[in-house]
Amino acid sequence: MKLNTGTRVYRCVRCLYTTDHPLGLTLDGEGICSGCRIHEEKDTLDWGIRWDKLEKLVAPYRIAKGNAYDCIVPVTGANDSYYIVHLVKERLGLNPLLVTYNKYFNTPLGVRNLANLRITFDCDILVQNVNPVSVKKITRTTLREMGSIYWTCLAGQTVFPVQTAVRYKIPLIIWGAHQGLEQVGMFSHEHEVEMTRRYRKDHDLMGKEADDLLSIFDTLNEDDIWQYRYPSDSELDHVGVRGIYLGNYVRWDPKAQHEEMMALHDYRSTAFTRTFDCYDHGDCYNYMGLHDLLKLYKHGYSKVTDHASREMRHRRLTREVALGLINAYQRIDAPNAEKFCQWLDIDPRALQFILDQHRNPLYWSQAELGEWEFYSPHRLPEKASNLYKFPEPGFIATNPLSMGMQDRYITIGKGYP
Repeated sequence: MKLNTGTRVYRCVRCLYTTDHPLGLTLDGEGICSGCRIHEEKDTLDWGIRWDKLEKLVAPYRIAKGNAYDCIVPVTGANDSYYIVHLVKERLGLNPLLVTYNKYFNTPLGVRNLANLRITFDCDILVQNVNPVSVKKITRTTLREMGSIYWTCLAGQTVFPVQTAVRYKIPLIIWGAHQGLEQVGMFSHEHEVEMTRRYRKDHDLMGKEADDLLSIFDTLNEDDIWQYRYPSDSELDHVGVRGIYLGNYVRWDPKAQHEEMMALHDYRSTAFTRTFDCYDHGDCYNYMGLHDLLKLYKHGYSKVTDHASREMRHRRLTREVALGLINAYQRIDAPNAEKFCQWLDIDPRALQFILDQHRNPLYWSQAELGEWEFYSPHRLPEKASNLYKFPEPGFIATNPLSMGMQDRYITIGKGYP
């Protein structure tokens, strides 16, 4: 298929990812992408053997005394946190220290889920609250320079667990699934890839470490960015810090796992306007809003494509239904943008001007002032649109984001009534 500039990209015949995927993706001679090929391993690997490998891997980190932590588990009020803690605490029998980074875009639902998580599993938790003045300064810089309102969130979520491991001398960090493996098949499950500083910088942080944000042309200074610095190699080596991914040892299926946690541990979900998946990111007003819209502007696809491709790989969606879902959701306006403008003290028109600067010319062209044409890799011909009627694909929303409370960011939410 050709995009706006005539550039040709190719789409996987099995899912809806293209060769323009920002994480890098290849197609084989049959037109099947590397992500789908690695997904095939989920149906061929012996997961009993892989679980035995996991138990042997964590055994040396188990501490006999009851007054110490065996490992660190990064969590939020959404995503796979319940399932990760379930595996670590109830199946592996480890005593984890939970850690979480305060994104400042918190929803009442996310606060409720996080409080219920630590109560249900009876775990201690550390919360990092970076000075909100610095967070806002950094967000202004990354929004302007990188088209990201989420750099601080991604940086904090990926560095605070590592900093805590060094500070408390707890060498083992246990994460969920590896994004590069799950989406594009960057690695095999059998590679048993572990956490690295390089992957964090290149992909999570879009190539910018904290110190890379400092410039004589900007207002950021040392006091603003130091809490986002990754520990040095010598600090990591001294403690022996390593981060493992459970997705290498457990057959990862977010839909099934969330539904299990909803039944067992009262995890609660919510409906979104920009995707059909109700289970992820209910802790944040912006992830499925402005952050997702920026993804569409910069990369020509949004989170609904990730969700649809994942469900196609699990054989729960047909291509026709997936295309219908993408075209129904991806162009919907970002909800809650006014909250972000109020938080950052920016005019909505100024925000839209900045957002427009980050539209990728491969996918967008400006017809006239303020009006844009989108060249979607998944665009349906108008005459065919009626052929793509679809049912909702079986996701359950239990609560609204606001939970009936005041509909605004919760700056700090340590508990829940």
